[in-house]
Amino acid sequence: MTDLTLYHNPRCSKSRGALELLEARGLAPTVVRYLETPLDAVQIERLLGKLGISARQLLRTGEDEYKTLNLADSSLSEAQLIAAIAAHPKLMERPILEVGDKAVIGRPPEQILELLP
Repeated sequence: MTDLTLYHNPRCSKSRGALELLEARGLAPTVVRYLETPLDAVQIERLLGKLGISARQLLRTGEDEYKTLNLADSSLSEAQLIAAIAAHPKLMERPILEVGDKAVIGRPPEQILELLP
């Protein structure tokens, strides 16, 4: 099987649930604790391509940083939103499972199963 990468926040119940689903199937993904090892703008852009979504769709709108940085402003460019996610990784939706050239946000966690054979 293609390598599995899980962008994970161990403090998030959805993220923990996604990891448990993978492990219950005998899968051991590479776990990236993106709050400790943030993605840079290029990595975020690549991940967005695999997800097939815009940076705005990757944002966690309930985070304080979302409000503080005024990210609801519709005039912000894709590059500006990606830069905000890179600078404030808490803004990135989680968990995300990456499998080959595809990725999915695990909300709910069972959604990650879409990428498994």
